[in-house]
Amino acid sequence: MTKELREEKLKSRIREISSFYYQKGRMPSFSEIGEMIGLKSKNAVSKLINKLEQLKVIERDGKGRLIPGSIKFPVRILGTVEAGFPSPAEEELADTLSLDELLIRNPEAAFLLKVSGDSMSEAGILPGDMVIVDKGKPPKSGDIVIAEVDGEWTMKYLRKRGNSVTLIPANSKYKPIKPKNELKIAGVVTAVVRKYQ
Repeated sequence: MTKELREEKLKSRIREISSFYYQKGRMPSFSEIGEMIGLKSKNAVSKLINKLEQLKVIERDGKGRLIPGSIKFPVRILGTVEAGFPSPAEEELADTLSLDELLIRNPEAAFLLKVSGDSMSEAGILPGDMVIVDKGKPPKSGDIVIAEVDGEWTMKYLRKRGNSVTLIPANSKYKPIKPKNELKIAGVVTAVVRKYQ
């Protein structure tokens, strides 16, 4: 098999794994990769995965599970847009960027939540938005956190003053919350995703 043919075969396999990732929202297992691309032996699948790891196409998390590397579809950055006065602009490819890499710093500790309620509307977080939460980031005063307060879950600004902790809404219709018995912080909100269509 020529070098060009080998490279094309590898690119085709990467496309198949990438397509699986974007259709299912998860990476395929070793056996699913074998089934998908017609490799019968576990050894052949293992060799392919090692090759893809060397190329940084896929990676493994701390437990050995496959996670996407450069397999994530990058979105083209075409420059900047003026949000003030209109200005002439030409489309120009400035770079490419994976939204996963932009929004998620720690994939192993990140999760998504759909927002209901309007208590954080003045922070620009509206009902129907998705928030990305990092459960590994230490919460500090001023962060927006997901917290369980006396058995009920909420999303608010965290305010610490000495030993006193208060959860502050970003909507004047709601009152600050002081935990009576228990406060557990599940994670820090690191990004908000809003889809318009």
